[in-house]
Amino acid sequence: MDAPLLEVLGCRQAYHKDASADLVVLDDVNLTLREGEIVALLGRSGSGKSTLLRIVAGLLRPTAGHVAWRGDKVSGPTEGIAMVFQSFALFPWLTVRENVELGLEARGVSRTEREKRAENALDLIGLGGFSSAYPKELSGGMRQRVGLARALVVYPDLLLMDEPFSALDVLTAETLRTDLIELWSERKLPVKSVLMVTHNIEEAVLMCDRILVFSSNPGRVASELTVRFPHPRNRLDPAFRQMVDDIYALMTRRPRVEPKAAATQVHPLAMPLERVGTNLMAGLMETLAAPPYEGRADLPALAATLHYEVDDLLPLGETLQLFRFAILEEGDIYLTEKGRAFTQADVDGRRILFAEALRAHVPLANMIRQVLDERWNHRASAVRFRDELEDHMSPDYAAATLRAVIGWGRYAELFSYDEEAEQFSLDDLE
Repeated sequence: MDAPLLEVLGCRQAYHKDASADLVVLDDVNLTLREGEIVALLGRSGSGKSTLLRIVAGLLRPTAGHVAWRGDKVSGPTEGIAMVFQSFALFPWLTVRENVELGLEARGVSRTEREKRAENALDLIGLGGFSSAYPKELSGGMRQRVGLARALVVYPDLLLMDEPFSALDVLTAETLRTDLIELWSERKLPVKSVLMVTHNIEEAVLMCDRILVFSSNPGRVASELTVRFPHPRNRLDPAFRQMVDDIYALMTRRPRVEPKAAATQVHPLAMPLERVGTNLMAGLMETLAAPPYEGRADLPALAATLHYEVDDLLPLGETLQLFRFAILEEGDIYLTEKGRAFTQADVDGRRILFAEALRAHVPLANMIRQVLDERWNHRASAVRFRDELEDHMSPDYAAATLRAVIGWGRYAELFSYDEEAEQFSLDDLE
């Protein structure tokens, strides 16, 4: 067997936080990449996939572990690796060809050679007639093609792609995926392997030879799957659909809790929350309660019907599960009795049910209300709660968690919130 092109060995990425435990983004991540394969890093937002991609690219040094390129340990940007970013990242004052030539210019390639290779790359990805255009003249899909040409023009052995289609509309993204796979299958891409980050399950099954499914908090490789379907792949093939279903089941499976871990007390505020709107929660429960679902749905089929991706649907389902309105299990979602009761209640009844669930299952919301009840003026600064959250999570997660609870508390009429003063109160509550 040929030697690996790339190895990630025992990679850990943590950020030190004063007066609290380090924030661990990645922990003990190992992967091997060989020539001739496309590999996906699949997982939820916040699972460290993009962080790992930047470590592989040499843009970030891991806290522990290392990356080996063709057997040699590396600690910075490496020749032979190029990256396509989620955003187009083009310089608006440069033409398409000038944007594509940037990497070559940085390497000291002669002007004649730069122009020749840039034109070849643009022809390859279908932009041959646009070399003198400026980015503002191009559609989103065309701008991402320019980003792809800029990566390919340096003839990298490894192409890294960080959610390259997520900023595009559905049809444009599908066209670009199809074109890229055709070029890969016909061996027209000047690359030996591709490592891509995605949160789109169908995209991973459609494009990749192997899929590494990441768990979150911290990010780890939870499962590794081999995709054996030949290209081009048919989304309607029963085997394709079954694999998509299996991955949904993997990503919704509850982690096994070891007895030692179960005995460890977790602080009630160490719970990052997704900012999911109450209207979305109510809408999904109503959809599930109505025909044809009658209270239970297959997640992949539901995602296709609602035009949701995994990063949209799972946070919504998990929030309903947090409130005990629904349960996620083996790729399905179904309403509980409380969830059914919510869909059958009137406006006031829904608010009461939501308030009860909020106080019972979201410690931060209950803490805010208790503090307000105990204060003589029934007021409290949001900064106090944000600071407490930051003792257990990153500032970004703390801000998102607080915003989620503010929205839920307002809907439940548990408290009021003054945005300008950043202050909770019991004002205007009956």
